[in-house]
Amino acid sequence: MSLPDSHRSPRSVSQPLDSRAARREAERRFRAASRAKKLRARAIGTVIVAGLFSTTALPAFATGPGQEAAPTTFETARLETQSLTLDGGAALTGAAAGGYRATTTEELAAARAAAEAEAAAEAAAARAAAAASASASSSVPGGGSSVSGDAPTPSFSLDAVFQTALQYRGTPYVFGGSTPSGFDCSGFVMYVYAKFGISLPHSVSGQAAAGTRIPLSEARPGDLVIMSGHDGFYAGNGMILDAPRPGKVVQMRSIWTSDYSIVRISG
Repeated sequence: MSLPDSHRSPRSVSQPLDSRAARREAERRFRAASRAKKLRARAIGTVIVAGLFSTTALPAFATGPGQEAAPTTFETARLETQSLTLDGGAALTGAAAGGYRATTTEELAAARAAAEAEAAAEAAAARAAAAASASASSSVPGGGSSVSGDAPTPSFSLDAVFQTALQYRGTPYVFGGSTPSGFDCSGFVMYVYAKFGISLPHSVSGQAAAGTRIPLSEARPGDLVIMSGHDGFYAGNGMILDAPRPGKVVQMRSIWTSDYSIVRISG
């Protein structure tokens, strides 16, 4: 037999109500805890992003005119002071691109050594030229007599000699050659003078010794320009008509050195 509601205990009526309230309170607390967890995660992410941006701040020189330089952090200072050291023998992988490549330390050293050697050779050549020029006043290159105060008068026309020599311009240089098919320097002189009954040896020193050294002021076209190991016809105005070297032809050109003498063949 059940009692009417009015006779039930107040405690028995309130128990279901308390259970539902407790469940709602638990759900509310769970939702609040979830929201708090999301907020904490978002706040942590914001702090991390801000920290990353602070470590990549631009150095002072990267700011524009009138802009305040970003403060240098420990991380940026560390990055700016980093350096890279390469071993001298290390290969530069990927150094070539677009047809260009990096110059290695070995190539730089070789280029520097070549430049120094070239400079030393030029200095030595200059010293040798100065010494030869100083001695040129007392002897003819390759032999010959000293300068004569009175230039001898040849038994033939020097102008005719020079005009004959001009006819062979364009003849190719041939080592040892002494014919119109090819001349070397002394072979050219020997061939032309032979047409005037003058027999000269086929050598620069022999041709220098066969004549008389005269002052440049008395030189005429047809006289010989004698150098160390080379000769040709004086063409006037500081010019020479000669057979230069392999690959060249008989031609008239400027005398390129001061180390030469004028020798006259008189017959």
